Amino acid sequence: MEVSKKNNVAKIGIVTVSDRASAGVYEDLSGKAIINTLNDYLISKWTEVYEVIPDEQDVIEKTIINMVDKENCCLVITTGGTGPAKRDVTPEATEAVCDRMMPGFGELMRAESLKFVPTAILSRQTAGLRNNSLVLNLPGKPKSIRECLDAVFPAIPYCIDLMDGPYLDCDTEVIQPFRPKKK
Repeated sequence: MEVSKKNNVAKIGIVTVSDRASAGVYEDLSGKAIINTLNDYLISKWTEVYEVIPDEQDVIEKTIINMVDKENCCLVITTGGTGPAKRDVTPEATEAVCDRMMPGFGELMRAESLKFVPTAILSRQTAGLRNNSLVLNLPGKPKSIRECLDAVFPAIPYCIDLMDGPYLDCDTEVIQPFRPKKK
């Protein structure tokens, strides 16, 4: 890993998809839960690009595109809009703007969530790649956010490495990222 990559400040997009939170009906706790979790995990410098938007597919698509293409986020994490309700369209928006899908993330998050609630099978969260960025869909409940991130985050720093993104250094007392040993 180049020294310059380790010194880069990572930009991470956090998108809360919620009609009510975007309208100010209630405070966005889910986006804040992502930020708090990332602050627990990461010891490298990072900055957030944070948006609270309604459950509208075109708005979700434009927000992800902006975060990746204009803001240069190496990682975009969404929360909300992954269930079976008619307005839950975050996975469709993610698939529409990604070049390739990464279904293993959703599979692992559902498997982890099933340890806590039988309704985890109703969740449709997924992940995909757009340009050199990973887009990850999380459920909307703060408790579920931490459970899902605890499960999948160990693979995220290496995924970002493989796309020539900034080096995400983690507090190994909190989360153990996996990177293959160099020979």
